[in-house]
Amino acid sequence: MLKSKLKCSTFIVAATMIASIANAESYGPFPITEKSYSGDKTNSVSYSGQIARHVLHDSIKKLAGKGDGGANAAEIEAQLLSYFNGSDEDLPIIAPAGKDGYAVKQSTLNEISKGKNISGKFYDGAMPAWPGNMTGKAAALHMIKHAAKANKGFDADNGYDWAQIISKYTMGAMAYSQVVDNYLDEKLSAEKKPNNKPYKDGAAYTGKEHSWDEAFGYWGAAAHIQGMSADEVYNIAKMKDLALADANGDGVIDLKSEHVFGPAYYAAAFDRSGTKSTDYTQTIMGAFLDGRKLIAAANGEALTDAQRSELKAYAATIGSAWEKVLAEATFKYAGSVYKDITKMKEAANDEDKAKAYRAYVKHWGELKGFAMSLQSGKNNLGATAVSLNELTGFGPVTADNSYVTGIDADGNFVRERKLTWGDYQLQMLKVQQLMVDTFSVAARANDNLSDIEALAGKLGEASSAETD
Repeated sequence: MLKSKLKCSTFIVAATMIASIANAESYGPFPITEKSYSGDKTNSVSYSGQIARHVLHDSIKKLAGKGDGGANAAEIEAQLLSYFNGSDEDLPIIAPAGKDGYAVKQSTLNEISKGKNISGKFYDGAMPAWPGNMTGKAAALHMIKHAAKANKGFDADNGYDWAQIISKYTMGAMAYSQVVDNYLDEKLSAEKKPNNKPYKDGAAYTGKEHSWDEAFGYWGAAAHIQGMSADEVYNIAKMKDLALADANGDGVIDLKSEHVFGPAYYAAAFDRSGTKSTDYTQTIMGAFLDGRKLIAAANGEALTDAQRSELKAYAATIGSAWEKVLAEATFKYAGSVYKDITKMKEAANDEDKAKAYRAYVKHWGELKGFAMSLQSGKNNLGATAVSLNELTGFGPVTADNSYVTGIDADGNFVRERKLTWGDYQLQMLKVQQLMVDTFSVAARANDNLSDIEALAGKLGEASSAETD
């Protein structure tokens, strides 16, 4: 009788726990299921290290625009490297630092997580999109060195906006790469980080719980955005709605769980723009939540093959949607570059042309950074990557129509070829078409593909006239 009652009681407890998990609308808290844990924690969710890396990224973006053109290059480079490589010091949070109406709880990195860096989690495979036959990490360090020398992060001669290209590249080469080619890839195997053992000795979470949580942390969403509109998620990222972001109502934003960082921000940005036909934000958020519920419901037991198969399906949903977000960004900024060239060609005076050129370089940096991010995942893009790199180039067409073709022995950029503005515009439209053909992008912000036939025809006529 006692045995029967115990079985019944165990079943009721398990059923109650699963029911509470199923009703969860926030990413956490989730119950402690790790059976050897003897501490006083009640929540098994932990991803503060990933949030610290988002803060490192945001701070680097801010610092990349602090150079004065050379005099403070050594100082700025040292600061940039301290945020990229990590530091023994407790670094101040440069961004997101909060503002009036959006107070941030933390002011230093160690208040979020100690001993974190970006370099140790950076994609380090080949990166043919950047000159010099570099690895992914070497390309980032090369960018940092040049950013420190630039005036406010702007290299007009070669066409680089360092804050933009470093930021957008890092979003892929750190966050996206770690998720799709690590935490939601090999760490979902039966052998690695099993669910019936702690992630590490004394941890309040199992191997699979923490691996999944770390992936969620790189996604950069506030824990409570499930069910929010894209506009609402976007406004949190832009620090425009304290009440919406402040889930616990304490009047300040806890960066560990209440703010929206880059990857989730861009998903929301595309859901609310272009055709407004996508739902990347809730697709990814829902898959993360469903996967975490599945792991918690296993109650500290090793996942069965069926459970891991289901978990891998959620992981595939996340990876596919995230890749589309990067492709949408590549599509959008190719369109921006196309429009900027038109503005430069139509500028009424030198001042207007210079303003359009500055916007053009900014948008190209975003285009190139996201194009490189697409090449930082686990999927070998093959011919698509080759075409994308040829169309975008190592640098944009600059004011004298030259563009970066490589680097010299000292790592300085060289520009040995020229291209007309019209030809480069056509290449931007081909980038947009490539994103449609390869990734089936659907939001299509800044869609200029309706111009492709007319522009191609016009350039063809001009080429024929030149050779008559």
